[in-house]
Amino acid sequence: MDIVIAAAVLAVGLMVAAALYAKRGSGQAAEANARATADVDAALRERRAEIVRIEERILGKEESLDNQRADLSRRERSLEERAAALDREVASVADRRAEYEHALERLAGVTAAQAKQMLLKDLEDDVRHESAKLVRQIEEETKRDADRRVRNILSVVMQRIAAGHATETTVSVVQLQSDDMKGRIIGREGRNIRALENLTGVDFIIDDTPNAVVLSGFDGVRREVARLTLEKLLQDGRIHPARIEEMFYQAKSELEEHIQEQGEEAVFEAKVQGLDPELIKLLGRLKYRTSYGQNVLAHSVECANLAAMMAHELGASPKTARRAALLHDIGKAVSHEVEGPHALVGGDIARKYGEPEAVVHAMEAHHNEVEPQTVEAVIVQAADALSGARPGARGESLEQYVRRLRELEQIATRHDGVDKVYAMQAGREIRVMVAPSAVDDDAATLLSHAIAREIERELEYPGQIKVTVIRESRAVEYAR
Repeated sequence: MDIVIAAAVLAVGLMVAAALYAKRGSGQAAEANARATADVDAALRERRAEIVRIEERILGKEESLDNQRADLSRRERSLEERAAALDREVASVADRRAEYEHALERLAGVTAAQAKQMLLKDLEDDVRHESAKLVRQIEEETKRDADRRVRNILSVVMQRIAAGHATETTVSVVQLQSDDMKGRIIGREGRNIRALENLTGVDFIIDDTPNAVVLSGFDGVRREVARLTLEKLLQDGRIHPARIEEMFYQAKSELEEHIQEQGEEAVFEAKVQGLDPELIKLLGRLKYRTSYGQNVLAHSVECANLAAMMAHELGASPKTARRAALLHDIGKAVSHEVEGPHALVGGDIARKYGEPEAVVHAMEAHHNEVEPQTVEAVIVQAADALSGARPGARGESLEQYVRRLRELEQIATRHDGVDKVYAMQAGREIRVMVAPSAVDDDAATLLSHAIAREIERELEYPGQIKVTVIRESRAVEYAR
């Protein structure tokens, strides 16, 4: 409407201006003014028509918007009604569910939380029972055919083999006739004892120990050469650097002959033929090596006899098993000179001196540096374990023994339901007493496996440790 009013005011102004101009002009000007007035009128009419069309369109759009607003309002009211109805339905369902739960709780006599715990407990018991049942089944299937055969083989082996072992240490003691000899061994400004230690590579310990000199060294061969050298000097009575050097080389030569004799004796005792002389010499050096206090040469001979008898029982090659078992630790004779595991070092040495590949493989596999591929390799492993695990074969210090027993008991006692723990047979067996009310039969089976796996992960020990879980129920009453 504002547009219409502006247009009218503009038209009136134009008309007034035209009238004023007409009065002042001439007749020709009047005609021109009349034509201009007519043009202005035509333009105004056209403008009015356009304004009318614009107004009609605006009115149409306003009507359409009003209709859309009304439709949206109706939809909003409909959605609100549906949401309210849905909320009422949800509340009704929740009420009905609560009623059903209360009804079920009244019928069952337990709450929903208690029922959930009972269900989980039943499920846990079922799973534990099935797992224990599966463990027992696997054990029974594994042991059914193996136990009888293994007992027969081991009983035959243990009946036929008995070997004595001397516990070796890292020191040797040389007895003196009197303490006066200690001064002569030391020499002026210590020149004699320095010469002895430089030549032999062994520490000479001269202290307050009466009538004794202690020789200390990890290399048993060097320690034996030093012992022989000192004994020869004591017998000769002349102790000075030149004489020390002479006696050293003499003792070294004698010991090399003795080593060769020891190797030949071991080969004869193990019933092995055709070994290279260098291998026999290396075997003799094992006479002066120990493993956990067990003499390595005596251990090798024992393993050879054990392996041969097991090979006979199993139908394998006794010759290969005997030969590989005798040579399996030969790498220890040079382990301080060559880097690498002694099983692989020994295999390289045996291969160098022409031993068959079957023998070399069994030697390399006896500590699983190489995966065993033959029956003889497994037999050598078993013979090595039997010889080392035999009670009394390997010495351990009292401190290590007590610590292992204490750690065994600690591993077992940290499990729930364990009442008492006893380490028996020098730590070879552990017996675990459990409370029968806290541990059932299935849990006892799983507990023995759990303790055994923890012992394997946390402790270092020779041989094997038997874990026995005992669950005992007692009913006691008195007749009065």
